[in-house]
Amino acid sequence: MKSSTSGRAFVAVVTTAAFLWTLALSASPQLHERIHSDANRIDHACVVTFVATGNVDHVPVALIISAPVPLGENLPELTPLWVGPQFLIASVFEHAPPANS
Repeated sequence: MKSSTSGRAFVAVVTTAAFLWTLALSASPQLHERIHSDANRIDHACVVTFVATGNVDHVPVALIISAPVPLGENLPELTPLWVGPQFLIASVFEHAPPANS
């Protein structure tokens, strides 16, 4: 075997073993608690809990909710600024000569 083929085989074997170990831990909560001491808590999140609940593809997103920042009375006054059209120079390409005249 080539070294690249043996490397791929090694990665495949390790990945399969890790997935089977994850399945074994998800099937046995007692074994999972031996690995993670906080496995019985509701906010515990690891690969085993995702496999056990079926959320492998859809990991729950932690919501970040903060209080709105109050705006003060002293808001800076906005001043208008004219910005010229930037795409007018591209109109040069609209009237190119025909390819076959």
